[in-house]
Amino acid sequence: MAKSRILIADDNAANVELLEVFLSELDCEIAVAVDGLDTLQKVATFKPDLILLDIMMPKLSGFEVCRRIKENPQTRNIMVLMVTALNELGDIERAVAAGCDDFLSKPVNKLELLKRVENMLKLRHVTDELERLRRYIDSMEQANRPVPR
Repeated sequence: MAKSRILIADDNAANVELLEVFLSELDCEIAVAVDGLDTLQKVATFKPDLILLDIMMPKLSGFEVCRRIKENPQTRNIMVLMVTALNELGDIERAVAAGCDDFLSKPVNKLELLKRVENMLKLRHVTDELERLRRYIDSMEQANRPVPR
């Protein structure tokens, strides 16, 4: 099975470095995006399984990036974990409304981050396998339909 791909989207280099160190224990490929537009471009080229997405970023906020990812049929199954210093109830509600899959407040606890990332990657891979099986069943049903005369 291919390595999981994680995109870290944060404009703060220290935060990115910390997340990379924490995630180094996992067998995964990591890419970094430095703003909202860069994040959308990296989603298209890197094709991550999971995005660790900061909310307060230049060019496009994490809320807007998440909304665009979840509205696009090609990217909506990418797991999004919002990692942010914002922790007011209204911020959490906006993140959920934008479509995020989970929410983690800074400062990040290493153990909590790793468990959430592992669980989200498992869920992503199960979802991918379910979709693959659905397509297979659909193709088998198509192949077994009687030909109209």
